[in-house]
Amino acid sequence: MPHDRVAVVTGAAQGIGRRIAEILAVEGYAVATLDRQPVTGLTYAQVGDVSSETDVSAFAAAVADLGPVAVVVNNAGVACIAPAESTPVALWRQVLDVNLTGPFLICQAFGPDMLARGAGSIVNIASVAGLRGVADRSAYNASKHGLLGLTRTLAAEWGGRGVRVNAVCPGWVKTTMDDDSQSSGAYVDTDITDHVPMGRFASPDDIAQAVAFLADPSRSGFINGAALSVDGGWHADGSWQSLRLSARTRSASSG
Repeated sequence: MPHDRVAVVTGAAQGIGRRIAEILAVEGYAVATLDRQPVTGLTYAQVGDVSSETDVSAFAAAVADLGPVAVVVNNAGVACIAPAESTPVALWRQVLDVNLTGPFLICQAFGPDMLARGAGSIVNIASVAGLRGVADRSAYNASKHGLLGLTRTLAAEWGGRGVRVNAVCPGWVKTTMDDDSQSSGAYVDTDITDHVPMGRFASPDDIAQAVAFLADPSRSGFINGAALSVDGGWHADGSWQSLRLSARTRSASSG
């Protein structure tokens, strides 16, 4: 039996994507997922690669039987930490394929039906790395900057036809991807928490709640083409380090 509202979430096997899928399910969506790993406990799950035209087409055909897709969340992504001069071209292409070409293919697959109905919300999971430059992440940064460009372009093309397109830009989130990066010696917790005015990592729930807001036309119906930072103030704060840390501990009476 078809469902009234379907949400598509890529990369929902763990971390941010899993929490997004769970929150959207609580809000009444039938959730369909595409991930390289099996996903359980949701309405429909397909194992596949977002950068594969064949996999995306098969996924879209299967989801069509579930009911009208109201929300698409492009969350699937891969990281790459390496100096630009030693980043293998094959790895560069893989990161761009998954993080940028994948969302493009998903939007192409589900956008036409949304446009035909004149309604829908697409939320792309970008990053603070799509707003700033972060050393040793040339491929990842380029993919997320590109994803913001795609977001704004689709917002301009599709917003007037009822389909809103926005992005969420997380700061550093405590996930398996973060654990893998830290285990490589790339950074420690305080490298992140000392930089964030709110003094902590983001949680998957922080990101999922922002996605739920942008998905819901009753709460965000006139928001289109936005890049919503969910980073505890990382992108906003241009302070030098000692000033950033002193602002955290300054008493209310001293100001």
